[in-house]
Amino acid sequence: MARIKGGLNAKKKHNRVLKLAKGYRGARSKQYRIAKQSVMRALTSAYAGRKQKKRQYRQLWIARINAAARLNGLSYSKFMYGLKLAGVEMNRKMLAEMAVNDAEGFASLAELAKSKVA
Repeated sequence: MARIKGGLNAKKKHNRVLKLAKGYRGARSKQYRIAKQSVMRALTSAYAGRKQKKRQYRQLWIARINAAARLNGLSYSKFMYGLKLAGVEMNRKMLAEMAVNDAEGFASLAELAKSKVA
C-alpha cells in the first residue's frame, strides 16, 4: 500500500491561518509560524472584546441615566431604587434611550421615583 504524505493537508492548514492573518504587517502575514501566533492572540483578544463590549454598553447606559436623573434632582441610585419601589420593570437600555430621546417621559419616571423614595 502506498504511503500518504501530509503535504496537502499541511498546505491547507497553513493557508487557513495565513488567510486569517491577511492585513497584518510584515512577517505576521507572510510566515506561517509567526502568523499562527498573531492569529491565536487576535482570536483570544476578540473573544475577550465581545465580553467587554457588554460591560461598556452597560456603563454607558448607567452614565446617561445618571446624567438625566441629576437634571431631575435625583442621583442614579435613588432613581433606580424609586423605580423598584414603584414596580417599574424597565431595563437600563430602555431608560437610557428615554433619557436621550424622550426627556418628558423620563421626567415623569423621575417624579414617580422621587415620590416613592420620599
